[in-house]
Amino acid sequence: MMRVNALPNVPRWAQRAAVGAALSNVPSGLWRLAIAVGLPVGLAQSEYDQMHAPGWGSLYLVALSLVSELLALLTLGLVQSWGETWPRWIPYLRGRRVPVAPATILAGFGALATTVYGVLFVYTSLHAELEASTWGTWLVNIVYAPLLLWGPLLGAVTVHYYRRRTAFSPVPA
Repeated sequence: MMRVNALPNVPRWAQRAAVGAALSNVPSGLWRLAIAVGLPVGLAQSEYDQMHAPGWGSLYLVALSLVSELLALLTLGLVQSWGETWPRWIPYLRGRRVPVAPATILAGFGALATTVYGVLFVYTSLHAELEASTWGTWLVNIVYAPLLLWGPLLGAVTVHYYRRRTAFSPVPA
């Protein structure tokens, strides 16, 4: 499993949830990259043609995979030091504390959006008529199934982040 340099006051469950959320996009991203380069994934030629892949549509598939994985990796910031203090490489913000409210609100909206996306994907995939082979349909469902976990895992880590960052800590005398 992916190793996380979590803060000492982050419980193991939150570390694992953050890693799970960060990795939930990998299977679907790899599937999209396979389509982008023209590898057979059980889809009909008409579906490749509709996506313009391989071709200029491949740029969209690659960009979608990269952006979604980068967004998923932001979950790790909720359990690591760069989620509390801006890293040195960010101009003007470096070394300053990350404000709790904006980070929590953005992560909360992300959790809501990814949960809704996961539910809508399952609903539409159950009612869609793909021109894919049987194994292609199974493959689509298998690679997109982990996305159902992204929202709930991100939500749990977000709640923990907020509670941890806003917990009252007595000032030593």
